[in-house]
Amino acid sequence: MKNIVILISGAGSNMAAIVRAAEQAHWAQRLNIRVAAVISNKADASGLVWAQGQGIATAVLDHKGFASREDFDAALRVEIDRFAPDLLVLAGFMRILTSGFVTHYAGRLLNVHPSLLPAFPGLNTHQRAIDAGCQFAGATVHQVTADLDHGPILAQAVVPVLPEDTAEALAARVLTQEHLIYPRAVAAFFNPPSA
Repeated sequence: MKNIVILISGAGSNMAAIVRAAEQAHWAQRLNIRVAAVISNKADASGLVWAQGQGIATAVLDHKGFASREDFDAALRVEIDRFAPDLLVLAGFMRILTSGFVTHYAGRLLNVHPSLLPAFPGLNTHQRAIDAGCQFAGATVHQVTADLDHGPILAQAVVPVLPEDTAEALAARVLTQEHLIYPRAVAAFFNPPSA
């Protein structure tokens, strides 16, 4: 069985979308993959409770207990590697990862970003899209590299930017698309479409 480990910092709605897709599409039986663990840097992340309810192993590693980003990432790596991950999925994990951490999981580390990369990397993507007068926005699943939000693109979804949109309204519409494309990209990582 191949293992997926998912990192979250909050409610973990993308994590839940992936877990539900795995169950509904019978990933364990069809693809020999499973979500082995959900790990958070915040003990009060509500997604942990949800994951536990699904019978998934969970762990917490509070970044505030470490002197440096490097120390936290080194300890996080030890925690993740206990589950022998074939794929590491960032699902609302609100930490910028060190290059050593990213290198350790190179080629098997995915993230979803709420913009149509390469447009609007970083934070405040929805307001930036509105302020720029974009007619379309969306979400991107990409491989994580040392350059923030610049890894190879695996999937994208597009939504219109409506004249009355607020950043919150646009974010909610984009999130519904993240919940569709992220599970597909995870499944495709293990079962790439034939050319």
